[in-house]
Amino acid sequence: MSLEQVAKVFEKLYGGQPQIYRAPGRVNLIGEHTDYNEGLVMPAAINFSTFVAITPRDDATVKIHSDIFKEDASVDLADPPSRGRKHWSDYPVGVAVKLRESGRTVSGANMLVHGEVPLGSGLSSSAAIEVSTALGLTDISGEQIDRLQLAKICQQAENEFVGARTGLMDQFIACFGKADHAVLLDCRSFESQALPLPKDVKLVVCNTMVKHELASSEYNARREQCEAGVRILTQQFPYVKSLRDVTADEVVKFRGRLGDLLYRRCLHVTTENERVRAAAEALGEGDLKTFGKLMYKSHESLRDDYEVSCKELDIMVDLAREVAGVYGARMTGGGFGGCTINLVEMTAVDNFSQTIKTRYAEVAGKDPEINVCTAANGAERVQ
Repeated sequence: MSLEQVAKVFEKLYGGQPQIYRAPGRVNLIGEHTDYNEGLVMPAAINFSTFVAITPRDDATVKIHSDIFKEDASVDLADPPSRGRKHWSDYPVGVAVKLRESGRTVSGANMLVHGEVPLGSGLSSSAAIEVSTALGLTDISGEQIDRLQLAKICQQAENEFVGARTGLMDQFIACFGKADHAVLLDCRSFESQALPLPKDVKLVVCNTMVKHELASSEYNARREQCEAGVRILTQQFPYVKSLRDVTADEVVKFRGRLGDLLYRRCLHVTTENERVRAAAEALGEGDLKTFGKLMYKSHESLRDDYEVSCKELDIMVDLAREVAGVYGARMTGGGFGGCTINLVEMTAVDNFSQTIKTRYAEVAGKDPEINVCTAANGAERVQ
């Protein structure tokens, strides 16, 4: 749907000409399930966005229509709920509620949400709607807020209102994405570095067409397991505040104290941080073969140690290994379905896409969606 069409649909629903904001989805090249452990990640914003068309109201009601779900929702900010109801509207409603709780003057609003980011695919449609909503609500209310604070409020909405204990990576990259770049983000200091992506490779996202319904509950369980591991490791190293403070060698040393389950969870996070550092170095040197090998190692760790992959994701990665011109592949996102991210030579993209479509359908019995993506800029007002 074009911006003109979004504006026309809005006018039919509410009347008036809206302001329109967009925030991108994202892929994570490497660094999965490290963000809520204050670790390192390397996401890129992609050219699939969620758009929010919005006008202010004279009261404290926020009315929201989703053109994907064909549903309406509303919240009275003068008497808001304290938590979500497991509905798509929890994401924009949660943002409005948390903005108000943070002391911002946020007016009521009429909103239309139009999304291009596939839902439940691991491309962070949730952060895209959160950030576009926050940008729209603060702008029409005349509130000045810096991007990092906006990202943190959106994360707070997802953690406390929606109930998913995610880190800040998705909201951060939705705010700070840079075209043609990945971003190396330190999730403790929030320092970041834009890393140019080579012009002769493409980011190809392969959707397994398996929705990750388990992801939210299992995400929270993994976070609790990491925290349990930290409590044990703190007994040995009092300075440890998160798994960011621990090396993989130290995790191995105290394997007996951790027990098998916590050992494997902690091992994934600590080795993944090492892989992100190595991947950033390889990308800086243009060494895509090493970068690709690290992507495969990441997937194996997510599959075996963190146990957040699934049969279809594993099939997709194994199929990618067999195609010429593919540097690396791995699951991206929370897991249990969703997408893989593949780093593919530009000249091999057409053959890769066709091969994966054919072979995945044969092996998995599902028709995948293949999207060739470009790294995009972060959230902005577009009309």
